[in-house]
Amino acid sequence: MTTRDTGTFDVKLGPLAAYENVEDSPQGRLSIDKQFRGDLEGTSKGEMLTAMGSVKGSVKGSAGYVAIERVSGKLHDRSGSFALQHNATMTRGTPQLSIAVVPIPAPTS
Repeated sequence: MTTRDTGTFDVKLGPLAAYENVEDSPQGRLSIDKQFRGDLEGTSKGEMLTAMGSVKGSVKGSAGYVAIERVSGKLHDRSGSFALQHNATMTRGTPQLSIAVVPIPAPTS
């Protein structure tokens, strides 16, 4: 049985301080802040690490990122949390993306 849910999301990416400052480094670090609407109603917060092909000697149209975001929300009649694990590359303009759902327990108070 396959179920498909639909919706939209708004995302805000914000720059974060690099772990080390290296001149002309292709690496970046960003915060993720999302709002989901549709079958999934909720929010997420996360962090993304990037490598961009924008420095001298790099391959044009190539980049990559990895990210983890924690989603909290409601899908139909179920509420809870899970993580999304992203792994993506762009090789000379050709994208490849994998996003996996990682079950995690809800935070306890």
